[in-house]
Amino acid sequence: MEDRLYCCNSFLIYRYIADENKQFRSDIKPYFFKPNPNEYKIRGLEDTEHSIKNYIDEIVASGGKIGLALSGGIDSAILAKYVPKGTPTYTFHSDLPGVLDETSQAKQYANACGLGNTVIDIKWEDAKKNAEILMRHKGAPIHSIEVQIYAAACQAREDGVTHLLFGENADIVFGGMDGLLAKDWTFDEFVKRYSYLDPTKVLVDGRWEMKPFETFRKGDNIDFYGFIRHYFYYEANNSYDNACATAGVKYSTPFNRMRLQFQLDYDRIRKGDTKYVLRELFNKLYPNMGQPVKVPMPRAVTQWLQDWEGPSRKEFIPHCADGLKGDQRWMIYILERFLNLLDK
Repeated sequence: MEDRLYCCNSFLIYRYIADENKQFRSDIKPYFFKPNPNEYKIRGLEDTEHSIKNYIDEIVASGGKIGLALSGGIDSAILAKYVPKGTPTYTFHSDLPGVLDETSQAKQYANACGLGNTVIDIKWEDAKKNAEILMRHKGAPIHSIEVQIYAAACQAREDGVTHLLFGENADIVFGGMDGLLAKDWTFDEFVKRYSYLDPTKVLVDGRWEMKPFETFRKGDNIDFYGFIRHYFYYEANNSYDNACATAGVKYSTPFNRMRLQFQLDYDRIRKGDTKYVLRELFNKLYPNMGQPVKVPMPRAVTQWLQDWEGPSRKEFIPHCADGLKGDQRWMIYILERFLNLLDK
C-alpha cells in the first residue's frame, strides 16, 4: 500500500520500512531481505565452529566461489580461517582524514590464512553515483554502508565470485551491541536510545511510528534483545543483501542463521567482554595475535557531508540537519535524494 509519509517517518526512526506492506509509491515495491529458514542452533563454541564450517562447505559443494569482505575486526577474521586457501578478500579504505584505516590489520589476517587481499577505495563521487543505482533496486533510501558494499561486490563479481561472505550479524547474535545492551532499559529509554532520528524534528509532517517498539513492550520496560534480534536484524541484513543483489552476487553470512540456545550474559557484556564466545574462538584461531578494538564499519559520511547545507524540499523542516552526526545527516540527505528520484 502506498504511504509515503509512513515510509519517510519509519526510515528516519528505524533506517528501514518497518511495515513491509507499506511503500513509497504504489508501483515501486521495496526490496526486503528474506532469511533462510534453516537455522543453526548454537549452544557454545563447538556449535559456532561447526556452523561456520557447514555454511562454507554448503557454498563450495554447490559450486559457488567465495569472496570475503575482510575488515580489521574479529568476525570476518574468524571466517578467514575457514574459507578455502586463495579465497579473494576485500577491505574498504578511504584516504580522507579521520576515517579508520583497517587495511594493515586485514592484510595480516589475509597473510596468516593464505588469502588474497584487494583494497576497495571508496570515493565520494563513486558513492553518489552508486547511491542512485542502489535506491532504484531497493525502492527505498539506503544505509550509508551500502555504497561501499556495492563497490566491493562489483569487484568480487568481476573476480568470478558468486557468494560474498561477511561477518555481519555476529554483533546481533553474540552480544556485540554493547551500547544497546548497556542496561535493562525502560520502554521510553530504549525508544530514545535506539531511534536514529526524531522525525518530528526533521519532517514537517513528522510523527512517531511506534508499532515495532510496542510489539516488544513489557509494561514500562521492553524486551530489548528481542527487538534487536528482529527489527535490527532485518534492517542490517536488508542493507547488505540489497547491495550485493544489486551487484549480482549472493550476500552470505553464517551468523544470520545462528540462534542462541542460551541467555546472553549481560553482566559479562556490560563489563566489556562483548561477543565472549567469538572472542574465545578468535583466541583459539589466532593464539599469537592480539584482539583488535571493536569498531563499526568505517565510512566517511561525516567528511562527505560536512559542507552539505541540508535538505531544501518542502517535506523537511528548514535547517533540520544542523548539528547532527554524520550518519544522521546521511539519512536526511539520502531520503531527500530518494524523494527527488521518485519525482523523476
